[in-house]
Amino acid sequence: MMTLMSEFAGFPLWGAQFYAELERHNSREFWAGHKERWEREVRDPMRALVAALEPEFGPATVFRPHRDVRFSVDKSPYKTHQGAIAGPARGLGYYVQLDADGLSVGGGFRAHSPAQTDRYRRAVDADDDGALPAIVATLEGQGYEVMGASLKTRPRGYPADHPRIELLRRKEVMALRNVGVPAWLPSADALDHVRAMWSQLRPLAQWAIEHVGPAADEVPAGR
Repeated sequence: MMTLMSEFAGFPLWGAQFYAELERHNSREFWAGHKERWEREVRDPMRALVAALEPEFGPATVFRPHRDVRFSVDKSPYKTHQGAIAGPARGLGYYVQLDADGLSVGGGFRAHSPAQTDRYRRAVDADDDGALPAIVATLEGQGYEVMGASLKTRPRGYPADHPRIELLRRKEVMALRNVGVPAWLPSADALDHVRAMWSQLRPLAQWAIEHVGPAADEVPAGR
């Protein structure tokens, strides 16, 4: 679990400005010149935010700022956002991010194994009551964008005229909403706003936790 380093007091507006500059100057020299302020005004507030939300939404992880460039054509050394996730396993649960466009809040699951995608599709196929489509429709009505890697054609083994073919094409399903840089962002009220949005996302996150679950390498032995 995260350790609460200090009480959450909001995200200073400098954070979004910093990431706008980092998009243009993604270098170790630029990072070194702003690292201390980034720690104070981006990393530490994010740690405090998710630590305050952990009791309700589960163990949280604040992602590292360095990109894994080993297999990427883009060798930019730093991520142009600061993200964090809360939930029972990697890529499963609730998400929050700060970048040049401000604050984004989301939830659902990002697939980390083909087995997760297979379990997801089996659950969608069996969802004759339309539970997941109803969840997705509600979130879209609340301003969330439903996203995730998707096939252009039908997945193997499912008919093209399946009533939930659009969801079946997906390999993963997430809902994300960008709220920009609202007046409450640099205040402690941001905690209540993120909590309220994660509560809206709870049906999707819980559906994914129940029907998809963690990747095989995250399931304890004997289960």
